[in-house]
Amino acid sequence: MKNLFSKSFTHKKWSIVIASLIVLLTSAGFITYETSKKNVTLNLDGREKVAKTHAATVEELFEELDISIKSQDHVTPTKDSKVTNNMEIVWKPAKQVQLTQENGKTSVWTTAQTVDGFLKEQNIVLNEHDEIQPDKNTTLQKGMNVVIDRAFPLTIIDGGKEEVVWSTSTTVADFLKQQEISLTDLDRVEPSLDETVVENDMVHVIRVEKVTDVVEEPIPFAVVTRKDENLASGTEKIITHGKEGLIKKTYEIVKENGKEVSRTVLNESVTREKQDQVVAVGNKEVVQIASRGSESGKEIHVTSTAYTANCNGCSGTTATGINLHANPNLKVIAVDPNVIPLGSKVHVEGYGYAVAADTGGAINGNKIDVYFASKQDAVNWGRKTVKIKVLN
Repeated sequence: MKNLFSKSFTHKKWSIVIASLIVLLTSAGFITYETSKKNVTLNLDGREKVAKTHAATVEELFEELDISIKSQDHVTPTKDSKVTNNMEIVWKPAKQVQLTQENGKTSVWTTAQTVDGFLKEQNIVLNEHDEIQPDKNTTLQKGMNVVIDRAFPLTIIDGGKEEVVWSTSTTVADFLKQQEISLTDLDRVEPSLDETVVENDMVHVIRVEKVTDVVEEPIPFAVVTRKDENLASGTEKIITHGKEGLIKKTYEIVKENGKEVSRTVLNESVTREKQDQVVAVGNKEVVQIASRGSESGKEIHVTSTAYTANCNGCSGTTATGINLHANPNLKVIAVDPNVIPLGSKVHVEGYGYAVAADTGGAINGNKIDVYFASKQDAVNWGRKTVKIKVLN
Protein backbone atom coordinates (compact mmCIF):
# COMPACT_ATOMS: atom_id res chain seq x y z
CA MET A 1 0.00 0.00 0.00
CA LYS A 2 2.80 2.34 0.91
CA ASN A 3 4.70 1.56 -2.27
CA LEU A 4 1.62 2.16 -4.39
CA PHE A 5 1.03 5.58 -2.81
CA SER A 6 4.65 6.54 -3.25
CA LYS A 7 4.65 5.70 -6.97
CA SER A 8 1.43 7.59 -7.59
CA PHE A 9 2.77 10.68 -5.90
CA THR A 10 6.02 10.59 -7.87
CA HIS A 11 4.12 10.36 -11.17
CA LYS A 12 1.99 13.38 -10.32
CA LYS A 13 5.02 15.34 -9.19
CA TRP A 14 6.74 14.81 -12.47
CA SER A 15 3.65 15.87 -14.42
CA ILE A 16 3.52 19.13 -12.50
CA VAL A 17 7.19 19.72 -12.95
CA ILE A 18 6.99 19.10 -16.68
CA ALA A 19 3.92 21.32 -17.03
CA SER A 20 5.60 24.08 -15.06
CA LEU A 21 8.67 23.74 -17.15
CA ILE A 22 6.62 24.06 -20.35
CA VAL A 23 4.91 27.20 -19.04
CA LEU A 24 8.22 28.58 -17.93
CA LEU A 25 9.82 27.94 -21.27
CA THR A 26 6.83 29.40 -23.14
CA SER A 27 6.85 32.52 -21.00
CA ALA A 28 10.56 32.88 -21.36
CA GLY A 29 10.25 32.49 -25.13
CA PHE A 30 7.45 35.09 -25.28
CA ILE A 31 9.38 37.45 -23.12
CA THR A 32 12.47 36.92 -25.22
CA TYR A 33 10.40 37.47 -28.43
CA GLU A 34 8.83 40.66 -27.15
CA THR A 35 11.98 42.07 -25.71
CA SER A 36 13.83 41.41 -28.93
CA LYS A 37 11.48 43.78 -30.89
CA LYS A 38 12.88 47.14 -32.05
CA ASN A 39 11.13 50.40 -31.10
CA VAL A 40 10.46 52.79 -34.02
CA THR A 41 8.74 56.19 -34.27
CA LEU A 42 6.55 56.60 -37.34
CA ASN A 43 5.34 59.90 -38.85
CA LEU A 44 2.55 58.78 -41.15
CA ASP A 45 1.27 61.70 -43.26
CA GLY A 46 1.70 64.06 -40.33
CA ARG A 47 0.39 61.65 -37.66
CA GLU A 48 2.94 60.28 -35.20
CA LYS A 49 2.87 56.63 -34.05
CA VAL A 50 5.22 54.45 -31.94
CA ALA A 51 5.57 50.78 -32.93
CA LYS A 52 7.59 47.65 -32.03
CA THR A 53 8.69 45.39 -34.83
CA HIS A 54 10.85 42.47 -35.86
CA ALA A 55 10.84 43.75 -39.48
CA ALA A 56 14.29 43.75 -40.98
CA THR A 57 13.73 46.62 -43.45
CA VAL A 58 11.53 49.70 -43.69
CA GLU A 59 9.60 48.10 -46.54
CA GLU A 60 8.86 44.99 -44.38
CA LEU A 61 7.70 47.31 -41.59
CA PHE A 62 5.15 48.98 -43.89
CA GLU A 63 3.98 45.55 -45.09
CA GLU A 64 3.64 44.55 -41.44
CA LEU A 65 1.51 47.66 -40.85
CA ASP A 66 -0.49 46.92 -44.03
CA ILE A 67 0.49 50.27 -45.60
CA SER A 68 0.86 50.29 -49.38
CA ILE A 69 3.73 52.52 -50.56
CA LYS A 70 3.57 54.08 -54.05
CA SER A 71 6.70 54.91 -55.98
CA GLN A 72 5.80 58.61 -55.84
CA ASP A 73 5.51 58.61 -52.02
CA HIS A 74 8.21 60.16 -49.90
CA VAL A 75 9.80 57.71 -47.41
CA THR A 76 12.69 58.57 -45.11
CA PRO A 77 14.88 56.59 -44.73
CA THR A 78 14.50 54.63 -47.97
CA LYS A 79 12.43 51.45 -48.15
CA ASP A 80 15.48 49.17 -48.32
CA SER A 81 17.04 50.67 -45.18
CA LYS A 82 17.48 48.30 -42.22
CA VAL A 83 15.27 48.94 -39.21
CA THR A 84 17.19 49.84 -36.07
CA ASN A 85 16.06 50.44 -32.53
CA ASN A 86 14.64 53.93 -31.91
CA MET A 87 14.60 54.68 -35.66
CA GLU A 88 12.43 57.55 -36.90
CA ILE A 89 10.57 56.85 -40.13
CA VAL A 90 8.65 59.47 -42.13
CA TRP A 91 6.06 58.61 -44.78
CA LYS A 92 4.40 61.31 -46.92
CA PRO A 93 1.88 59.79 -49.35
CA ALA A 94 1.87 61.46 -52.79
CA LYS A 95 -1.30 62.89 -54.31
CA GLN A 96 -1.99 63.83 -57.92
CA VAL A 97 -2.85 67.46 -58.70
CA GLN A 98 -3.24 69.54 -61.87
CA LEU A 99 -0.81 72.34 -62.72
CA THR A 100 -2.02 74.91 -65.27
CA GLN A 101 0.50 77.36 -66.75
CA GLU A 102 0.88 79.28 -70.01
CA ASN A 103 2.03 76.10 -71.77
CA GLY A 104 -1.05 74.11 -70.75
CA LYS A 105 -2.23 71.70 -68.02
CA THR A 106 -0.19 68.79 -66.63
CA SER A 107 -0.75 66.15 -63.94
CA VAL A 108 1.82 66.18 -61.14
CA TRP A 109 2.45 63.84 -58.18
CA THR A 110 3.38 65.69 -55.04
CA THR A 111 3.88 65.16 -51.32
CA ALA A 112 3.59 68.87 -50.50
CA GLN A 113 1.05 69.87 -47.88
CA THR A 114 0.32 73.39 -49.15
CA VAL A 115 0.27 75.23 -52.49
CA ASP A 116 3.38 77.14 -51.41
CA GLY A 117 5.17 73.88 -50.61
CA PHE A 118 4.11 72.52 -54.00
CA LEU A 119 5.67 75.52 -55.79
CA LYS A 120 8.94 75.05 -53.91
CA GLU A 121 8.90 71.33 -54.63
CA GLN A 122 8.45 72.01 -58.34
CA ASN A 123 11.06 74.82 -58.31
CA ILE A 124 8.46 77.31 -59.55
CA VAL A 125 9.36 80.95 -58.79
CA LEU A 126 6.72 83.69 -59.01
CA ASN A 127 7.40 87.40 -59.35
CA GLU A 128 5.42 89.96 -57.40
CA HIS A 129 2.94 90.58 -60.23
CA ASP A 130 2.17 86.92 -61.04
CA GLU A 131 -1.14 85.47 -59.86
CA ILE A 132 -1.85 81.99 -58.47
CA GLN A 133 -5.08 80.18 -57.66
CA PRO A 134 -5.72 78.95 -55.04
CA ASP A 135 -3.78 81.06 -52.54
CA LYS A 136 -0.28 79.91 -51.50
CA ASN A 137 -1.44 79.09 -47.97
CA THR A 138 -4.18 76.73 -49.16
CA THR A 139 -3.88 73.08 -48.10
CA LEU A 140 -3.17 70.96 -51.14
CA GLN A 141 -5.90 68.41 -51.92
CA LYS A 142 -5.97 65.43 -54.25
CA GLY A 143 -7.16 66.49 -57.73
CA MET A 144 -6.77 70.22 -56.98
CA ASN A 145 -5.98 72.50 -59.98
CA VAL A 146 -3.18 74.98 -59.31
CA VAL A 147 -3.37 77.81 -61.87
CA ILE A 148 -0.45 80.20 -62.46
CA ASP A 149 -0.97 83.37 -64.50
CA ARG A 150 2.32 84.98 -65.46
CA ALA A 151 2.29 88.80 -65.51
CA PHE A 152 3.75 90.78 -68.41
CA PRO A 153 4.34 94.52 -68.95
CA LEU A 154 1.87 96.66 -70.91
CA THR A 155 1.69 100.39 -71.63
CA ILE A 156 -1.62 102.08 -70.90
CA ILE A 157 -2.34 105.59 -72.21
CA ASP A 158 -5.47 106.79 -70.46
CA GLY A 159 -6.70 110.22 -71.51
CA GLY A 160 -3.21 111.11 -72.71
CA LYS A 161 -1.47 109.97 -69.50
CA GLU A 162 1.03 107.15 -70.16
CA GLU A 163 1.96 104.46 -67.65
CA VAL A 164 3.67 101.04 -67.76
CA VAL A 165 1.78 98.40 -65.75
CA TRP A 166 1.86 94.63 -65.23
CA SER A 167 -1.03 92.41 -66.22
CA THR A 168 -2.09 88.77 -66.40
CA SER A 169 -5.10 89.55 -68.59
CA THR A 170 -5.71 87.98 -71.98
CA THR A 171 -8.02 90.58 -73.58
CA VAL A 172 -8.21 94.35 -73.55
CA ALA A 173 -11.52 94.18 -71.67
CA ASP A 174 -10.03 91.95 -68.94
CA PHE A 175 -6.96 94.17 -68.74
CA LEU A 176 -9.04 97.34 -68.17
CA LYS A 177 -11.11 95.52 -65.54
CA GLN A 178 -7.96 94.35 -63.76
CA GLN A 179 -6.62 97.93 -63.76
CA GLU A 180 -10.00 99.21 -62.50
CA ILE A 181 -10.35 101.50 -65.52
CA SER A 182 -13.99 102.29 -66.30
CA LEU A 183 -15.34 103.59 -69.61
CA THR A 184 -18.23 105.85 -70.55
CA ASP A 185 -20.49 105.20 -73.53
CA LEU A 186 -18.54 107.76 -75.59
CA ASP A 187 -15.01 106.64 -74.73
CA ARG A 188 -13.00 104.76 -77.36
CA VAL A 189 -10.37 102.06 -76.85
CA GLU A 190 -7.61 100.99 -79.23
CA PRO A 191 -7.23 98.09 -79.85
CA SER A 192 -10.84 96.92 -79.42
CA LEU A 193 -12.04 95.34 -76.18
CA ASP A 194 -12.08 91.78 -77.54
CA GLU A 195 -8.52 91.92 -78.87
CA THR A 196 -5.88 89.75 -77.18
CA VAL A 197 -3.02 91.59 -75.49
CA VAL A 198 0.55 90.34 -75.30
CA GLU A 199 3.76 91.53 -73.70
CA ASN A 200 4.74 95.16 -74.44
CA ASP A 201 1.44 95.96 -76.16
CA MET A 202 0.06 99.50 -75.92
CA VAL A 203 -3.56 100.17 -74.99
CA HIS A 204 -5.05 103.61 -75.72
CA VAL A 205 -8.10 104.87 -73.84
CA ILE A 206 -9.44 107.95 -75.63
CA ARG A 207 -11.71 109.93 -73.34
CA VAL A 208 -14.53 111.41 -75.43
CA GLU A 209 -16.94 114.09 -74.26
CA LYS A 210 -19.61 116.23 -75.90
CA VAL A 211 -20.34 119.77 -74.74
CA THR A 212 -22.44 122.64 -76.08
CA ASP A 213 -21.20 126.16 -76.57
CA VAL A 214 -23.25 129.27 -77.39
CA VAL A 215 -21.38 132.09 -79.14
CA GLU A 216 -22.30 135.31 -80.94
CA GLU A 217 -20.56 135.88 -84.23
CA PRO A 218 -20.53 139.01 -86.44
CA ILE A 219 -22.27 139.04 -89.79
CA PRO A 220 -20.08 141.09 -92.16
CA PHE A 221 -21.84 143.77 -94.18
CA ALA A 222 -21.55 144.03 -97.93
CA VAL A 223 -20.35 147.13 -99.79
CA VAL A 224 -22.84 148.25 -102.43
CA THR A 225 -21.59 150.75 -105.02
CA ARG A 226 -23.73 153.17 -107.01
CA LYS A 227 -22.66 155.40 -109.89
CA ASP A 228 -22.97 159.10 -109.19
CA GLU A 229 -22.89 161.50 -112.12
CA ASN A 230 -22.25 164.40 -109.74
CA LEU A 231 -18.91 163.01 -108.47
CA ALA A 232 -15.72 163.16 -110.46
CA SER A 233 -14.64 159.90 -111.97
CA GLY A 234 -12.38 157.95 -109.58
CA THR A 235 -13.87 159.51 -106.45
CA GLU A 236 -16.12 157.79 -103.93
CA LYS A 237 -18.50 158.97 -101.25
CA ILE A 238 -20.11 156.89 -98.51
CA ILE A 239 -23.85 157.36 -98.59
CA THR A 240 -24.73 154.88 -95.83
CA HIS A 241 -22.20 153.47 -93.41
CA GLY A 242 -22.22 149.72 -93.06
CA LYS A 243 -22.96 147.95 -89.78
CA GLU A 244 -22.14 144.36 -88.87
CA GLY A 245 -24.98 142.10 -87.91
CA LEU A 246 -24.91 139.56 -85.06
CA ILE A 247 -25.82 135.87 -85.11
CA LYS A 248 -26.10 133.53 -82.13
CA LYS A 249 -24.97 129.96 -82.79
CA THR A 250 -25.24 126.88 -80.58
CA TYR A 251 -22.47 124.36 -81.24
CA GLU A 252 -22.04 120.73 -80.23
CA ILE A 253 -18.33 120.27 -79.54
CA VAL A 254 -16.67 116.85 -79.42
CA LYS A 255 -13.46 116.64 -77.41
CA GLU A 256 -10.97 113.77 -77.26
CA ASN A 257 -8.64 113.79 -74.27
CA GLY A 258 -9.65 117.40 -73.66
CA LYS A 259 -8.89 118.62 -77.19
CA GLU A 260 -11.59 119.74 -79.62
CA VAL A 261 -11.85 117.48 -82.67
CA SER A 262 -15.15 118.59 -84.19
CA ARG A 263 -17.75 121.34 -83.95
CA THR A 264 -21.30 121.06 -85.31
CA VAL A 265 -23.94 123.82 -85.44
CA LEU A 266 -27.10 122.69 -83.64
CA ASN A 267 -29.09 125.89 -84.21
CA GLU A 268 -28.58 129.56 -84.98
CA SER A 269 -30.60 132.79 -84.80
CA VAL A 270 -29.93 136.36 -85.97
CA THR A 271 -29.97 138.78 -83.05
CA ARG A 272 -29.10 141.88 -85.11
CA GLU A 273 -29.51 142.39 -88.83
CA LYS A 274 -26.57 143.70 -90.83
CA GLN A 275 -26.70 146.99 -92.74
CA ASP A 276 -24.87 147.13 -96.05
CA GLN A 277 -22.62 150.08 -96.80
CA VAL A 278 -23.67 152.14 -99.77
CA VAL A 279 -20.89 153.97 -101.63
CA ALA A 280 -21.37 156.48 -104.45
CA VAL A 281 -18.74 156.11 -107.15
CA GLY A 282 -18.00 159.21 -109.23
CA ASN A 283 -18.85 158.92 -112.91
CA LYS A 284 -18.43 162.58 -113.94
CA GLU A 285 -15.73 163.33 -116.51
CA VAL A 286 -13.37 166.16 -115.41
CA VAL A 287 -12.86 168.68 -118.17
CA GLN A 288 -9.14 169.39 -118.66
CA ILE A 289 -8.40 173.10 -118.21
CA ALA A 290 -6.78 174.29 -121.46
CA SER A 291 -4.24 176.76 -120.17
CA ARG A 292 -3.33 178.84 -117.22
CA GLY A 293 -3.89 181.94 -119.33
CA SER A 294 -7.63 181.32 -119.40
CA GLU A 295 -7.86 180.80 -115.67
CA SER A 296 -9.96 183.25 -113.65
CA GLY A 297 -10.97 183.50 -110.04
CA LYS A 298 -9.74 184.93 -106.76
CA GLU A 299 -6.18 184.56 -105.59
CA ILE A 300 -5.23 184.35 -101.94
CA HIS A 301 -2.11 183.66 -99.94
CA VAL A 302 -2.44 180.82 -97.46
CA THR A 303 -0.30 178.94 -94.97
CA SER A 304 0.16 175.39 -96.25
CA THR A 305 1.10 172.08 -94.60
CA ALA A 306 1.02 168.56 -96.02
CA TYR A 307 -0.56 165.24 -95.01
CA THR A 308 -0.81 161.63 -96.22
CA ALA A 309 -3.36 158.84 -95.95
CA ASN A 310 -0.69 156.24 -95.10
CA CYS A 311 -0.61 156.64 -91.34
CA ASN A 312 -1.97 154.87 -88.25
CA GLY A 313 -5.59 155.82 -87.69
CA CYS A 314 -5.99 157.48 -91.09
CA SER A 315 -9.17 156.37 -92.84
CA GLY A 316 -7.96 157.38 -96.30
CA THR A 317 -11.38 158.77 -97.17
CA THR A 318 -11.87 162.53 -97.61
CA ALA A 319 -14.74 164.62 -96.32
CA THR A 320 -16.31 164.43 -99.78
CA GLY A 321 -15.94 160.63 -99.96
CA ILE A 322 -12.84 160.29 -102.13
CA ASN A 323 -10.90 157.08 -101.34
CA LEU A 324 -7.28 158.21 -101.40
CA HIS A 325 -6.04 154.62 -101.05
CA ALA A 326 -7.86 153.71 -104.22
CA ASN A 327 -6.81 156.96 -105.93
CA PRO A 328 -3.30 157.72 -104.66
CA ASN A 329 -2.37 159.94 -107.62
CA LEU A 330 -5.19 162.46 -107.15
CA LYS A 331 -4.23 165.96 -106.04
CA VAL A 332 -6.39 167.01 -103.14
CA ILE A 333 -6.20 169.75 -100.55
CA ALA A 334 -7.98 170.19 -97.25
CA VAL A 335 -9.58 173.61 -96.80
CA ASP A 336 -11.79 175.70 -94.57
CA PRO A 337 -15.11 175.53 -96.49
CA ASN A 338 -15.92 179.06 -95.31
CA VAL A 339 -12.92 180.32 -97.28
CA ILE A 340 -12.75 177.86 -100.18
CA PRO A 341 -15.92 175.89 -100.95
CA LEU A 342 -15.58 172.08 -101.04
CA GLY A 343 -15.44 170.74 -104.56
CA SER A 344 -13.65 173.84 -105.88
CA LYS A 345 -10.96 173.43 -108.50
CA VAL A 346 -7.81 175.27 -107.42
CA HIS A 347 -4.23 175.86 -108.47
CA VAL A 348 -1.66 175.72 -105.67
CA GLU A 349 1.73 177.34 -106.15
CA GLY A 350 4.37 174.64 -106.24
CA TYR A 351 1.76 171.83 -106.13
CA GLY A 352 -0.37 172.25 -109.22
CA TYR A 353 -4.04 171.78 -110.02
CA ALA A 354 -6.08 170.17 -107.28
CA VAL A 355 -9.57 169.71 -105.83
CA ALA A 356 -10.68 171.16 -102.51
CA ALA A 357 -12.11 167.84 -101.32
CA ASP A 358 -11.16 167.54 -97.65
CA THR A 359 -11.33 169.36 -94.34
CA GLY A 360 -9.39 169.17 -91.07
CA GLY A 361 -9.76 170.19 -87.45
CA ALA A 362 -6.70 172.44 -87.65
CA ILE A 363 -7.60 173.92 -91.06
CA ASN A 364 -9.24 177.27 -90.25
CA GLY A 365 -9.20 180.52 -92.25
CA ASN A 366 -6.42 180.96 -94.79
CA LYS A 367 -4.86 177.56 -94.22
CA ILE A 368 -4.68 174.52 -96.46
CA ASP A 369 -3.33 170.95 -96.12
CA VAL A 370 -1.80 169.45 -99.27
CA TYR A 371 -2.21 165.69 -99.86
CA PHE A 372 0.74 163.49 -100.87
CA ALA A 373 0.62 159.73 -101.41
CA SER A 374 4.16 159.47 -100.01
CA LYS A 375 4.83 160.33 -96.38
CA GLN A 376 8.30 161.51 -97.29
CA ASP A 377 6.88 163.91 -99.87
CA ALA A 378 4.59 165.33 -97.19
CA VAL A 379 7.56 165.80 -94.86
CA ASN A 380 9.57 167.46 -97.63
CA TRP A 381 6.73 169.94 -98.29
CA GLY A 382 6.90 171.13 -94.69
CA ARG A 383 5.13 174.39 -93.79
CA LYS A 384 5.16 177.41 -96.05
CA THR A 385 3.10 180.28 -97.45
CA VAL A 386 1.85 179.80 -100.99
CA LYS A 387 -0.41 181.55 -103.46
CA ILE A 388 -3.60 179.72 -104.36
CA LYS A 389 -6.07 180.55 -107.15
CA VAL A 390 -9.65 179.35 -106.87
CA LEU A 391 -10.74 178.44 -110.42
CA ASN A 392 -14.45 177.82 -109.85
